[in-house]
Amino acid sequence: MINLFKTRIGRLRIIAILEGISLLVLVFIAVPLKYAYNNPAIVKVMGPFHGSLFLLFLFNTLSVGVEQQWKFKQITWKVLLACMIPFGTFYIDRKILSKI
Repeated sequence: MINLFKTRIGRLRIIAILEGISLLVLVFIAVPLKYAYNNPAIVKVMGPFHGSLFLLFLFNTLSVGVEQQWKFKQITWKVLLACMIPFGTFYIDRKILSKI
């Protein structure tokens, strides 16, 4: 795990996992609490946190793609698309980022 912090791809993988976890918390904990118990407090915290991680993932993907000279049609677009699909960051981490 400590080795992930040493490379840009490793840091991108960490951000991808955190972004996926934040979406899980938002969808399965915060939103049900908001609508079932009329308690929007967690959504007000997790929404911006998830949004920040989402943007951080986008910027880091583009940065790593340029640095590593990824071909856009082969890797970059798949990684960018993954963050648009719910829980896609987990899939992309396993199928693409872990093998680079």
